[in-house]
Amino acid sequence: MATNKKSLQRGIALALVSAVGLTGMIGCSNGGNSKEPAGNSTSPAANSASPTTQPPLNLDIMLPSFGTESPKEDSPVIQALEKATNTKLHFEWAPNSSYGDKYNITLASGKMPAIMVVQSKTASFVNAARSGAFWELGPYLKDYPNLSKANPITLDNSSVDGKIYGLYRTRPLGRNGMMIRQDWLENVGLQSPKTIDDFYNVLKAFAAQDPDKNGKADTYGMVITKYNLPWEMMQTWFGAPNKWGMDANGKLTPVHFTSEYMDALRFFKKLYDEKLINQDFAVMDSAKWVEPLASNQAGVVLGEADGVVPFENRVAEAMKKLNKPERQYLDIFGDVAGPKGVRNLPTTGYAGMVHISKSTVKTEAELKRVLTFLDKLSDADIQNLLYNGIEGRHYTKTANGIEATTDKALLVEKVDLSQVATNIPENKALPAVETPLLTKVLKVQKDNEAFVVPDPTSPLVSTVYTQKGAQLDNIANDARTKFIVGQIDEAGLKAANELWLKSGGEDLIKEMNELYAANGK
Repeated sequence: MATNKKSLQRGIALALVSAVGLTGMIGCSNGGNSKEPAGNSTSPAANSASPTTQPPLNLDIMLPSFGTESPKEDSPVIQALEKATNTKLHFEWAPNSSYGDKYNITLASGKMPAIMVVQSKTASFVNAARSGAFWELGPYLKDYPNLSKANPITLDNSSVDGKIYGLYRTRPLGRNGMMIRQDWLENVGLQSPKTIDDFYNVLKAFAAQDPDKNGKADTYGMVITKYNLPWEMMQTWFGAPNKWGMDANGKLTPVHFTSEYMDALRFFKKLYDEKLINQDFAVMDSAKWVEPLASNQAGVVLGEADGVVPFENRVAEAMKKLNKPERQYLDIFGDVAGPKGVRNLPTTGYAGMVHISKSTVKTEAELKRVLTFLDKLSDADIQNLLYNGIEGRHYTKTANGIEATTDKALLVEKVDLSQVATNIPENKALPAVETPLLTKVLKVQKDNEAFVVPDPTSPLVSTVYTQKGAQLDNIANDARTKFIVGQIDEAGLKAANELWLKSGGEDLIKEMNELYAANGK
């Protein structure tokens, strides 16, 4: 969205209004890159200085990126954030598809940014937390107006040994849903699926009945990537537990040892064998998820329901270039019913955490200032800056919400900056104009909460898993992929499960049951 110089200045000024009352805001240094040593910032004089006189300090932040471009450090959004917090921010970006590898390499190097996003409670994160790499934040949260309102259940889910080593990034519990090309449904004469059989029939029709009406056999049903979420969503439909369930003796058992999981795998193989899903799913990058929808190759995606809004924008843009009519192309739905009724794979209430390095943030005084920075990110005006950018440049206000610019060059100035936001206790950013699609997203996510299948082990931290979890997960996931593509049969799956048990799985099952019992379940 084009803007003149005066409106840009007004937009930046509005984004900085709340900064007037800030006191004592400071970042922390990252080694020799800081303009002022972090140790000097803890003197009484530095503590009493106002944000307008205190020198800004560097604060390095590592976080994932989901687009092909990331904001440059001269982005007006980053500059506005720096002025509001009296910091000099340096963002280290890594593609979402390889972020886990980048995270582990950074941990191993010992040269950590002050703030890092960890995308889940991984073994490497747990080991590092236990070894003292991160600040334990639990005792400090009560002192901050936003962080003190953290959800205790979500804190428990994200904890390690009952301690808080990272601030969770809030997400809707019933976040996941099904995106479908609504125009394709209409073209093949079907309604939105209500059961697993309906879902299969939709995929079959999308592959066989020329849903894009181009006269060519060039479509398939659903796009799958290396991202595990779609498989996990579908296996929940079949009655499989969320990661761990109870066996006939009341003992915790891993999902891939259940009969319901096996039923789901047979269904997955059927989808692959009949070419109802893309044959390269095992190597397809999740950053390319929307491309088959926008290029009239596939008609269904399973994933985070709120993703349908940017996906719709991308598809609508592609259809416009093909001279297709202006309309809503994607629709969003909840889960389909399986043998045990409607079941939804929930989130844990958070998507990763933001933690603070002890090797970089060396003193309690510095820690408190970093926490003040993170707390301020949950103020309404700062959240709005991170999510929406600057008024008059990245969005305009209307009576019904905000309308974002469609200028890609401007959108890059703010893209993915919200990945550092915890949204504790909630997202207060100005909402987009509530289109029918966005309204439905919110309804689907709310309705899903009635059908969520919780993971009974979310609060538990296993020593065995921290040591061998990556290896065990690789064994199970590799076996699933090989079964789907026909490289192994059910006997091969059984052999993979035996390997899983011998590789530490037996010890994991024993320990998880002990932890579960000790946790008072």
